[in-house]
Amino acid sequence: MWDAFINALTLFIKGKLFRDFNAVVKQTLIGNAVGAVLLIVLAKVGLPLYVVVPLVGIVAGALQPWLFKDLKYA
Repeated sequence: MWDAFINALTLFIKGKLFRDFNAVVKQTLIGNAVGAVLLIVLAKVGLPLYVVVPLVGIVAGALQPWLFKDLKYA
């Protein structure tokens, strides 16, 4: 298991894990931006941070598989 992790990490750092590394970066930035905007909006609405942070984490985490569904590995 550890060897698989190290192998994937090495390929990711070299930029060879995914066929289109730019798509990975783009999708990651989209997910982070959605999470950041949602965090700011919900905090400005007046919700306490102990409610906002887990909620944004759940939404952003649930968004990642949808964003990454079409990415292809090399």
